[in-house]
Amino acid sequence: MPVPVLLTGRSVRLEPLAMRHAEALARAGEADRSAYAFTPVPNGLESALDYIARALAEQAAGRCLPFALVSTADDRVIGSTRFLELDYWRGPLVWPPTPGHPHGDPLTAVPDAAEIGNTWISGDARGTGINTEAKLLMLRHAFDTWGVRRITMRADARNTRSRVAIERLGATCEGVRRAHSRGLDGAVRDTAFYSILDEEWPTVRDIIELRLSAPRRGRVLQDLLPA
Repeated sequence: MPVPVLLTGRSVRLEPLAMRHAEALARAGEADRSAYAFTPVPNGLESALDYIARALAEQAAGRCLPFALVSTADDRVIGSTRFLELDYWRGPLVWPPTPGHPHGDPLTAVPDAAEIGNTWISGDARGTGINTEAKLLMLRHAFDTWGVRRITMRADARNTRSRVAIERLGATCEGVRRAHSRGLDGAVRDTAFYSILDEEWPTVRDIIELRLSAPRRGRVLQDLLPA
């Protein structure tokens, strides 16, 4: 499993998610819950403790690498995100393949493909560019440090704002998987899948860096919303 890492940018810091984040995470999830129709967001301290416990259990099993999003301006937790769907292709060829199981020492393994998801931010942090920079930090770590071949992102097909934001990053839509899973509202949802390949990363990186460096007019930058 990948080693937990601290990722720091100008406006946001991605800290390995821990129980110490519970109270702050609960506060971040309390305001303006109208935007959380498509992804689980903790509501209250008990919910936040359970949310973190589940994420850490997934991490211990080698299935994800969760982060707390922290605003560098005031050291305030403003949401969460994670790497998940970690896949490993190195080592001897095994058929049929066993996804999620690295060859060799799992404590030093790095994935060849991964997904960025389970992302949510507090209402007052939306449209500030914080979530866009968080994605840049994660993509840099995935492509430049791990050396992944592909990063995947997905969104409920009904979540138009999230899909537009992902496309604005430069990700390619691979299509919509119909009746893919049960949504947070209980309905069977279609899921839109997006990807960025290693050869596309330099262009995507330039697009995101240009967006982050451009003069801001109000809240024009579109952040990634929950998928």
